[in-house]
Amino acid sequence: MTLAFQFLVDSVLLGGLYTLMAIGFALSFGVSRIINFAHGEFIMLGAYGAFWMFKLWGVDPLVAMPVVILAGFAAGWLLFSTLIRRVLSAPHINQILLTFGIGLVIQHIAVILWSANSRSTMPEYALAAVTFGDVFIPVGRLVGCVVALLLVGLLIAWLKWTESGRAVRAVSQNEDAATLMGVNVRAIYAMSYALSSALGVATGVIVSFIITVTPFMGFPMLVKALAIVILGGLGSIGGMAIGAFVLALVETGFAYYIPEGAGWSEGVAFLLIISLLILRPGGLSGQTEH
Repeated sequence: MTLAFQFLVDSVLLGGLYTLMAIGFALSFGVSRIINFAHGEFIMLGAYGAFWMFKLWGVDPLVAMPVVILAGFAAGWLLFSTLIRRVLSAPHINQILLTFGIGLVIQHIAVILWSANSRSTMPEYALAAVTFGDVFIPVGRLVGCVVALLLVGLLIAWLKWTESGRAVRAVSQNEDAATLMGVNVRAIYAMSYALSSALGVATGVIVSFIITVTPFMGFPMLVKALAIVILGGLGSIGGMAIGAFVLALVETGFAYYIPEGAGWSEGVAFLLIISLLILRPGGLSGQTEH
């Protein structure tokens, strides 16, 4: 029974982080219909931003987060304005190749600047833990989960109650109707891409004190984010949250209950995704793209 409670705790803490990661990835795709294969590299840059601010100036990652988020927003806006907007009407393969190439360039620049060595951000809470009976709760993962879910809540509130957020929702649902209502669609595209980048670097700040930081950490996270979007369905934040927690449960379950399962967890999770694509193409929320 104790192992089951520990399994649930670890799954929930991981699922909160996965929710932020997936929603950040899905935001730009849901609005501009461009799959951003450089999203993982923004997560990596956010992790390095937090690491260097902690290493050089002793700034706690959570204190550094607003600065890193603003930098990620500005970088995303600049990237969209200079490169991404040029392929909005191009075939999807061109868009994929461009964003994938951007990701590779960012990754190799990171290797040149910072080498491929693994690094860690270690504020006091990163190694702390609290126990309830025999259940062990890592404080770093708990803090990361709470901050991730808080950011998701702020995003939902912005989308629901602000004029710019409603404009983003309008463009994602019907671009032509939004244009007729006077919405500047290109500006909304840029804002969505920039906000997606900001959520990516925010995810990176959180993972910087949970896992090791390397220039190659982005691609596995991109794959997980894509998997969650497939699981949960693109059109629903609630569906993506469910998909994030399902993936976290599956990965944690195999790590806990299958011998050497940690090495197989991602493969088994993607078997689940393939099954869902066959049996329920709209994802767990039952929604499909048209």
